[in-house]
Amino acid sequence: MELRQLQYFVAVAEEANFTRAAARLHLAQPGISAQVRQLERELGQPLLDRSGRSVTLTEVGAAVLPYARAALAAVEGVRETVAEFTGLLRGQVTLGLVSGADPVREEEAVSLLADFHDAHPQVDIALTEDSSERMLAALQCGELDMALLGTAEEEPPAGLSFQIVVDEPLVAAVAPGSPLLAAAAGGQVPLTALRDLPLISLPRGTGIRGVLERVCADAGFRPRIAFEAAAPKLLAGLAARGLGVAVIPAASAATTGGLRTLEFSGARPRGRIALAWRADGPAGPAARALLGRLRRALGTAARDEVRTAAET
Repeated sequence: MELRQLQYFVAVAEEANFTRAAARLHLAQPGISAQVRQLERELGQPLLDRSGRSVTLTEVGAAVLPYARAALAAVEGVRETVAEFTGLLRGQVTLGLVSGADPVREEEAVSLLADFHDAHPQVDIALTEDSSERMLAALQCGELDMALLGTAEEEPPAGLSFQIVVDEPLVAAVAPGSPLLAAAAGGQVPLTALRDLPLISLPRGTGIRGVLERVCADAGFRPRIAFEAAAPKLLAGLAARGLGVAVIPAASAATTGGLRTLEFSGARPRGRIALAWRADGPAGPAARALLGRLRRALGTAARDEVRTAAET
């Protein structure tokens, strides 16, 4: 069994296609096919089902895949550790960014990544934009090293660590003629006032959508989602056109003209973005170095935000 055979098997499994795997590895497809078949012969079991339009894992292949990934990661860890002792970080870091993240935090993260790449040009950084739910799963199975994601919880799931970098109240944002304004008292409305109203929200799988669904369930009703969009600023624009009530972070509402914002009385939902990583830490030194830089920089930004809010 050779490492390249494991590498080819993992690539085909992830791409579900020999041609795409060959393009990803910059190799000829026949060579990859031959090496994967050789691996299957050595193991005495088929790892891939080639009978359909896409390549799928057999039961044995699905069981072998985590071990193949772990073996490749271990070898890469050896290389990275040796490089660390020579003072040169190298390798690849995978970072997830939630769709519709706070643009300020997103810009900060991009700036930090650029600075990190300037300092460590031998480190490749792979960025993935996805829903928070899928990124949590990717972190737990080792497909991501770290992620900036939305969360409805203050505490992370088992096996993960969180650092909350954004924590702000959610508000109801409406056009000036909205009937919700009639239910307001002192600039506040109860959550029950949202019952049967058309709501504008982030998609399922995002932290803010999870918060909205949970607090509505606690108030005894199911939210009626009329519009979904991946960015809070777009939600605010839809609300400004009178298409419904946008439940968004207060900062996003403040940057959109033609909106009235109402706080929620009683239970006050909050929008949170967390920097998340596996509790035992990233495997490679490059990922550990990037995580440390992100934690220091975004942690400072979050503390400044909390202090500013307290002063106002």
